[in-house]
Amino acid sequence: MPHYKVAIVGAGPAGYFTAQALQSLQSDDLTFSIDLIERLPTMWGLVRSGVAPDHPKIKSVSKVFEKVAAEANFRLFGNVELGRDIHLADLTARYDAVVLCTGSSLGKKLGIPGEDLPGSLSAAEFVPWYNGHPDFTNIPVNLNGTTAVVIGAGNVAMDCARMLALNPSELDSTDTADHALKALHASSIRKVFIAGRRGVEHAAFTAPELRELPKLEHTDVRIDASEVSAAHERAVAEYGEVLEKHLASNLEAWRLIAEHPISGHDREMEFRFLSTPLEIKGNGKVEEVIFGINEIQGGKVVATGKTYSIPCSLVISAIGYESAEIPGVIFERGRIANDEGRVVESNIYTVGWAKRGPSGVIGTNKSDASDVVKLIVEDLKSPKVAGDITDLIPTDHLLIDQAGWSAINSSEVAKGEPLGKPRVKEVEWAKLLEIGSNT
Repeated sequence: MPHYKVAIVGAGPAGYFTAQALQSLQSDDLTFSIDLIERLPTMWGLVRSGVAPDHPKIKSVSKVFEKVAAEANFRLFGNVELGRDIHLADLTARYDAVVLCTGSSLGKKLGIPGEDLPGSLSAAEFVPWYNGHPDFTNIPVNLNGTTAVVIGAGNVAMDCARMLALNPSELDSTDTADHALKALHASSIRKVFIAGRRGVEHAAFTAPELRELPKLEHTDVRIDASEVSAAHERAVAEYGEVLEKHLASNLEAWRLIAEHPISGHDREMEFRFLSTPLEIKGNGKVEEVIFGINEIQGGKVVATGKTYSIPCSLVISAIGYESAEIPGVIFERGRIANDEGRVVESNIYTVGWAKRGPSGVIGTNKSDASDVVKLIVEDLKSPKVAGDITDLIPTDHLLIDQAGWSAINSSEVAKGEPLGKPRVKEVEWAKLLEIGSNT
């Protein structure tokens, strides 16, 4: 009976779903040993450090990950970094397949003057800051002004804007990192703009996210009703009276937002579409964003040459992500060069955002993993005999195994329970390693 060894790099949704897909294919005729390797001492990737704290239901997928980790053929190697502690060539020599599930952790640049001014951040910094990622606890987030601008028209932009525009008391019962919660309680931000380059009909927000906005208790949400009407007219002109389900649902959600009465709250979120950021201005810090005004001509976004500005002290760009490069792997357009998950002429594969770019929801990674695992099984040759990752890690290396991660997880949950929170996140590397290695 052939027995194969698979190394998965990255303990986020793509990594766990890949392990699950391998486990589901196990039979009397085919078995796998699965080693999951993670740079951080904490697991679950974006489920822990990406999902907004006020969306706890999405995080329940972690129960699936824990079930995967409980299988006898699964081992976890946390606090192990590819390219520093181990090298890709050493893994490919020892494993029958190596699956890179390393995600997309770098925020795309706007490419405009002033982008590097203090007060200008990427969502790739802001989101892990409020979610307690140990690499981002000291990110300087300027909440001293009254106005923030979020640039982007997808769910990440929405999360960033909502975290800034909510009354922080609404986050007290969540797992928002303590340092971020304290900063948000002291925040002077009262007005948050979300700016998108294209029209309302092109926005990538999902309908469930949009439908939540009129339900915000302490925040007024504004969009010009005429913008929504014009977007609907353009969509009908382009696609016909019967619109695709997703687009029709979004436009209906926008109509409900536009028609929802303004309550006079001191916190506001306002959407501005057909707005291209041209420059961030300020004397040593962010003070203003200049936008070009666009219009739609023949279904295309065209600059009018007109501009307007928004005075602000904080700008967060949420226009997409790119993957951090890995030595020995070719990258194209911000992701690993691959053919449907195969990294050409090797026993390396990729799943998730590293494979396809930052698209889809967490569940998308499940079908993605299943498809790639089928390719892995097709490609399997005679099992490799040479060792595994344990040959590569020095004996004095502080390793976070499954017992160590369970200790971290249990410690956080126990701290959160008396406070009515799902957990209180530990955010310091040294403390995480201390908790996770004392098992």
